[in-house]
Amino acid sequence: MSLDSRYSLTRSLGDTPFDQAVARTRTALGGEGFGVLTEIDMTATLQKKLGVEVEDYLVLGACNPPLAYEALSADRAIGLLLPCNVVVSRRDGVTTVAAIDPDAMFSVVGRDDVAPIAAQVKAKLERALAAV
Repeated sequence: MSLDSRYSLTRSLGDTPFDQAVARTRTALGGEGFGVLTEIDMTATLQKKLGVEVEDYLVLGACNPPLAYEALSADRAIGLLLPCNVVVSRRDGVTTVAAIDPDAMFSVVGRDDVAPIAAQVKAKLERALAAV
């Protein structure tokens, strides 16, 4: 199953080791002003809760504080869409990094004044993915 979708920004890292990909992703996000607020180890969680084995799958909740504040100032309910999730995963020997596409995520808000904020977040996430 691929992480490519109409609501994701995705980059394949080939045979890059998972831990190295996670470290590079954190560094690249930091370079674009994102901090990682949450971390969900889906591999460990699914093993513990369901007893199932899945390959490496980590969800990072990334936030760019100035842009989050701008979005929240426009619409307080936007907090329901934050932070931006970034997934680092490994399947069949291929490591992938994917981020939510802010254009797709914020389209549910239906406000023209929020679109430029989403575009800024998207540009930063695209640069971060390119830097991983």
